[in-house]
Amino acid sequence: MRGDASPTPQSWPPRSPAADEVLGGGHGLSTAAAYLADTTTPMLSARFVSDETRRDAFGAASELAWLLGWKHHDLSHEGAAQQYYLLGFQLAMEADPHAHAAWMMRAVAHQALSLKQRRHSLDLVQGALERAEGYADGATEALLHITHARAYAALDEKTQAARALLAAEDALGRDNEPQPTYSLLMGPATGTVMRHRAAFASWDPAAFPRVHLLTHMDLGDCLAAQARADEAVAAWSQALDLAEGVDSARSRSALASIRYTLTVYRRRGVPGATLLEHRIQHIAV
Repeated sequence: MRGDASPTPQSWPPRSPAADEVLGGGHGLSTAAAYLADTTTPMLSARFVSDETRRDAFGAASELAWLLGWKHHDLSHEGAAQQYYLLGFQLAMEADPHAHAAWMMRAVAHQALSLKQRRHSLDLVQGALERAEGYADGATEALLHITHARAYAALDEKTQAARALLAAEDALGRDNEPQPTYSLLMGPATGTVMRHRAAFASWDPAAFPRVHLLTHMDLGDCLAAQARADEAVAAWSQALDLAEGVDSARSRSALASIRYTLTVYRRRGVPGATLLEHRIQHIAV
């Protein structure tokens, strides 16, 4: 951007909603909105010294629009929130039409979830994942998968939710690029993924053994589908540990459904497969 007095993209806009977590979304709302309208937007029509500087400026403006969307959402001003989220998406398209724009689609997907528009949320986050594929760093992709898992869970599609959660963990394991500021606004990706992993199995196993049993069975199915045989056997073994004394047709059906896969695993020499197959044949469920 021309002129020494112009702010750099790194110095604007405010990049953290931490104060809002304490004081609420209404804190500083009018100030942030005025800054976007009166200061940020005119800057975006200026001439930039390079394409990179221009992308950085639009990216920073998109973050401010996201923050304003979040503030309005926290106040239940859903119409205004969506307007700012959509503005953030348009600005992100100028900065990075792949990963950053996908992140703004994620924001709209989260709002749709809160408004009980579950199928719309799922469509949005699936579109976001497609847009970000091959462009997003591992941490940002992991957070997109977490939203995908939430959307599936809201539709009671547990197996798909588990698969999305596993995809998040896989993405998080990639050590490729640093996490960008726009997704760091939600905090470290590792904490978010682990928190959702804990929530996935948050039912008290002593009070709700059937829920845990079916959860571990679904998880094992997802692992098997990803050719992660050792981990699948471990998950199914945990399910079987909970099966004793559980009178549930769904549990019996779930256990019976893996017998063929276990036979294949046993022939391939997958550790634990023979023992698990034997246990399923003899345990009373």
